[in-house]
Amino acid sequence: MATAAAFFDLDKTLLAKSSTLAYAKPLYESGMITRKDLLRSAYAQSVYIIAGANDDQMDQMRVYMSEMVKGWDVEQVREIAREALATVIEPIVYSEALQLFDEHHAAGRDVVVISSSGTEIIEPICELLGADLAIGTQVEIEDGKYTGEVLFYAYGEGKADAMRALATDRGYDLEQCFAYSDSMTDVPMLEVVGHPVATNPDKDLRALAKDRVWPVLDFRKPVDMAARETQQRNRAAGAAVGAAALGLAWYAAHRLRR
Repeated sequence: MATAAAFFDLDKTLLAKSSTLAYAKPLYESGMITRKDLLRSAYAQSVYIIAGANDDQMDQMRVYMSEMVKGWDVEQVREIAREALATVIEPIVYSEALQLFDEHHAAGRDVVVISSSGTEIIEPICELLGADLAIGTQVEIEDGKYTGEVLFYAYGEGKADAMRALATDRGYDLEQCFAYSDSMTDVPMLEVVGHPVATNPDKDLRALAKDRVWPVLDFRKPVDMAARETQQRNRAAGAAVGAAALGLAWYAAHRLRR
């Protein structure tokens, strides 16, 4: 078992866009969202790409998403997430990020993706990219459908708490761990490790990184996923599905402690 890990935010760190909003078109084509939802998602995506996200926007997104997914069939969401990988996700992956994956794996570190997007959305993405573990937002499921209740929101301090829990479970030395994110809202995630890296940072995070002398990375190159080795694409197969439940497991333990 690895003694350290590299934690990656997903949106605008590994991907050029928001993974949740990027799936708006296939969800619309499947009849799961309305044209109004599609247009709203397109607008939100544009704002996100240009200006990033702040705490208020993330809170609004949580409420909006929890209301929208209520009653959705979970298996249908998983199927859409997998079927749309080639058209929705592959064109927006940063090649520089995947190079970092390879470097951390070569150094014996686990690669962990932690995202505010839903678990069912990020699982297939993590398998595609070759991540070892995934932590996503957990929405309650009853009878195979989302109830709309958010059990664990992988955002802000929630990310940092999940990282500490994972470090305890897997024996990671957080001082030897790395964390990569683009957003000021992820400062708790960056502060919990010994090696924080501001990646494609928004204005505020770039300024903070300069003040704290954190490394800054700016990614520009899209990747040709078809050129990746088959073993890299399948490295996390089977592992990501089980590991992605960590958000729910951590939430349950945390609630009991409280």
